[in-house]
Amino acid sequence: MTSSPWWRGAAIYELYVQSFADADGDGIGDLPGVRARLPYLAALGIDAIWFSPWYPSPRSDAGYDVADYRSIDPAFGTLDDADALIAEGHTHGIRTIIDIVPNHCSDQHQWFQAALAAPPGAAERARFWFRPGRGPGGDIPPNGWQSIFGGPAWTRTTAPDGTPGEWYLHLFAPEQPDFNWANPEVRAEFEAILRFWFDRGVDGIRIDSAAMLTKDPRLPEIGPGDPSPHADRDDVHDIYRAWRAVAEQYSGRVLIGEIWLADATRFARYLRPDEMHTVFNFPYLCCPWDAAQLREVIDGTLAFHAAAGAPATWVLSNHDVDRHVSRYGRADTSFGLDRRDHSQPVDLALGTRRARAAALLTMALPGSVYLYQGEELGLWEVEDLPDDKRQDPIWHRTGGTDPGRDGCRVPLPWAGSEPPFGFSPPDAAKPPWLPQPVQWRELTVEAQTSDPESMLELYRQALRIRRAEAALGEHPDTPMTWRPAPDGVLVFDRGDGLCCVANLSAAPFPLPGRAAVLLASGPLADGLLPPDTSVWLRRPDVPLARPPGRRPGQHE
Repeated sequence: MTSSPWWRGAAIYELYVQSFADADGDGIGDLPGVRARLPYLAALGIDAIWFSPWYPSPRSDAGYDVADYRSIDPAFGTLDDADALIAEGHTHGIRTIIDIVPNHCSDQHQWFQAALAAPPGAAERARFWFRPGRGPGGDIPPNGWQSIFGGPAWTRTTAPDGTPGEWYLHLFAPEQPDFNWANPEVRAEFEAILRFWFDRGVDGIRIDSAAMLTKDPRLPEIGPGDPSPHADRDDVHDIYRAWRAVAEQYSGRVLIGEIWLADATRFARYLRPDEMHTVFNFPYLCCPWDAAQLREVIDGTLAFHAAAGAPATWVLSNHDVDRHVSRYGRADTSFGLDRRDHSQPVDLALGTRRARAAALLTMALPGSVYLYQGEELGLWEVEDLPDDKRQDPIWHRTGGTDPGRDGCRVPLPWAGSEPPFGFSPPDAAKPPWLPQPVQWRELTVEAQTSDPESMLELYRQALRIRRAEAALGEHPDTPMTWRPAPDGVLVFDRGDGLCCVANLSAAPFPLPGRAAVLLASGPLADGLLPPDTSVWLRRPDVPLARPPGRRPGQHE
């Protein structure tokens, strides 16, 4: 059996540059900081890094307001830093995936500045959605569409003579004007951007808000039950067919879509053979800690990915959602982007125990797995950030009714007993851009390394075994078979030798006999698996297919 393409079973680490490691002491993470920590990531056992946007940006939305798609934000470093990081990552067997933000740019992007300076009807404005307002004097927005970040999706411009001008569309913040993807210049520009980064050695592209690019040119109002005029339109697939054609001109490149859709049939269309290679699995991320619901999501995910011939992806946290240690410690363990409830008490001990169990369950599933930086340390959602430190536009545009996403973006703790916990050098000129909880002194990389009971060592062992077991790593499409189990317990085999048992019930579960324990998320007692605990088992007559060591396909 030949190995699958690297991305079908990869362990991919989402790295939020601003919060990973600060090399120059300005309180903001940077690319030299990442490069210095590559040995840590290699030892963790990941196969690729997905970088949050690293482009020049006013950072009205944490870099998702891009001012220049072909450069690096000076706060993070230079293009030379990026080139060195990509190349050195390859020597560690770590590939690079970057974020492309195609729905919108920054209002400081040269194209949008040219559009503002141009008169109505000019070619510069045709790259965006400029429209006259309604009502007397055009004082009413062109339609009633609302921004995902709260408030109207339209902002009025001011003409050079100071008079009110046209309105422009922004489905996110006002500082993020939407591109008009019906414009051929927009399409050609982004295909050139893909080539620019592929030529520099980037291995993959994560596509932000991938279903939202095209809009109904009539800009209709949205009534109850109406299909969205600005999401998941049929014409968006033409864009990704063109992008796939670009990717196919390079070896081993991957396109990954960020797509939130409830309709599995429409979701699967993005995975057709001439479009994206993989998409994110948000139903799994949002699923509560409930065995029956998790099994339903797992079965549904595998079914429609199999129909598309694409690998499933699994993720527990990312930069847009509350960290799962906190989610799993609440009475309601489900999650949705439109429902961040920080009023619920959090039992961190319970949430941590469940997070450990969820890690083993997730890494045993067929396909690729995404880890969000800090989850390997067991970090929780920082819910008590001072209001004057919050930067997420969701917090500001909702008047504080939505706590936003800053709590999962707090800089990582590396070492020491006091902030900045090694995130910045000892002589740093500024504190970290978001304050770290003092309690994180027990969760630093330094504190957890070599502690066999720590979350970090659990992740290191799990990723090492995942790579060594052919059914999990080298052959990620190895079938999964459910075994009979009581309510609240999930038991499944991968291939002939590996078994995963996750106990989400309130009672201990007796483990199958004559099986060797590869790894458990918590202590076992007398052959019983305690509640909120997972274990990997292997029959004693099935040896490791390949000893831990160099990753398959690692760059020489």
